[in-house]
Amino acid sequence: MLTELRISNFGVIEQLGVTFGAGFIVFTGETGAGKSLLIDAVTLLVGGRASAEHIRAQAEEAALEAAFQLPPDHPLLAVLHNKGFARAGETDILIRRVISRAGRNRTYLNGNLCPVHLLEELGGALVDVHGQHEQQSLLSPSAQMDALDAFGDLHALRQAYRMAYRDWQDRVAELESLTAQLAQRREREDLLRFQFQEMTDAGLEAGEDMRLEQERPRLVHSQQLGELSDQLHEMLYAGDQGILSLLAGARKLLSKMESIDATTIEWARTVEEAVVPLRDLAEQVRRYRDHVEANPGRLLEIEQRLDRLHRLAKKYGGSLDAALALQESLRTQLAQLDHAETHLQELTRAVEQGALSLRDVAERLSRKRLEAAKKFTVQVTKELGALRMERTRFGVDVSRLSGDAPFGQMGQDTVEFMFSANPGEPLKPLAKVASGGELSRVMLALKTILAESDRVPVLIFDEVDAGVGGAVAEVMGARLRNLSRHHQVLCVTHLPQVGSQAHAHYLVDKQVRHNRTVTQVRLLSLDEREEEVARMLAGVTVTKTARAAAAEMIASAKDRQ
Repeated sequence: MLTELRISNFGVIEQLGVTFGAGFIVFTGETGAGKSLLIDAVTLLVGGRASAEHIRAQAEEAALEAAFQLPPDHPLLAVLHNKGFARAGETDILIRRVISRAGRNRTYLNGNLCPVHLLEELGGALVDVHGQHEQQSLLSPSAQMDALDAFGDLHALRQAYRMAYRDWQDRVAELESLTAQLAQRREREDLLRFQFQEMTDAGLEAGEDMRLEQERPRLVHSQQLGELSDQLHEMLYAGDQGILSLLAGARKLLSKMESIDATTIEWARTVEEAVVPLRDLAEQVRRYRDHVEANPGRLLEIEQRLDRLHRLAKKYGGSLDAALALQESLRTQLAQLDHAETHLQELTRAVEQGALSLRDVAERLSRKRLEAAKKFTVQVTKELGALRMERTRFGVDVSRLSGDAPFGQMGQDTVEFMFSANPGEPLKPLAKVASGGELSRVMLALKTILAESDRVPVLIFDEVDAGVGGAVAEVMGARLRNLSRHHQVLCVTHLPQVGSQAHAHYLVDKQVRHNRTVTQVRLLSLDEREEEVARMLAGVTVTKTARAAAAEMIASAKDRQ
């Protein structure tokens, strides 16, 4: 529950500190006294949009602070603990918000700076505000579905559906993305395959062009090479004038010299070392000469092959190495394309299977909603009767989604509350036919029915009793009081029938001090409560009869506890 509220320089409120207990709490006072400012302050503290217009004139900052106390098992405490804003076992929450004209707004959660969006996320679990404006949310299809699902205790099944729906949506998005990518690739696939096939058919090999370039001159000049190799072999080996024959003669001469002069022995070794490689060279020249021959066919083959290699190199990168690199890249791309086609088929099957599983959960959710809608209609109708709307009819229309999309985020259904205020009139959408006063009572009926399942600790009603009066107002007051068994209920009201039902009654009034308007809030004693309820009954002149009636209304409310 909300245990304390402190406000500084907010609207017409200069300084204000109020403590609260459990139960049904009402705020009353003249129009314009600042009652709704209290609600605005709490709304800002749970993530509402702040503006410099909220700051009191001639002040630079407005400061708002609220303390909440939650049951130890409330799920919000675990969330705060996980986010580092609460210690284990803590049940108190302190929120502070500073609004600055300079734009340096600051938000604190349990003494630590926190982003406003975190308050927005958590605020709905702390406070539920209902007013003439907030009532319009009751008209939205999502709010009506939420109410039906809460009544039917369908949130676990709906969560299971949402998880399946997210998985299915992820697969659908992946399938659409892959389909688009494949469509783009397929536009180039024929070209890629042609290029790859052209290079594959050519049988490209690394360094082949260099090897052929070396072989071609031997074939072009085969006759000249044969003649030169003959001459070289003759010079090395043939006859007495061959180099090897001359070296043999030199070796004999050196053999005689070294027998006389030992210093010439190195000369003989030098000659011997020259003979071995020259003999090997002569053998290589002989073999080379034997293999050198004119081969016009091979030469033509080389010329044609080199021409083909040069054309492919020029077409695919400027060199044979570049063409080979491109060929490998094309091989990879085509393999990926083939793999993507297989993945596309697998993904298509996964989407189809996911849709079947999703439809199964959606069908179960639809059946549960239809069952809940029947019971919900009975209970809301009964509650509206207690709120003096016996002649009205209420219904819940659960129908399938229209359009191409088979599933939505909350299932395959649309939920719409139907209403008829007058006998003989057909049921029509609540959003189109209900008046403001009727909406107030419908909303209160829903809150009463959902009181036990709703874990929001604080409910705030800002003049939701507008447009009603008399016996209806008394019943609304009793319903609000009953709600306080499960929630702390704060209510701004102008109706004595509602004000008399409160466990605690606060008067909001404004005074002029030093030419400045100042709003103050104070908890009324029993005598003061009777006086305030009498004022609400009688208006400007409070009579003894009004005071007696006020005392009786307050006493009667206590007797019904």
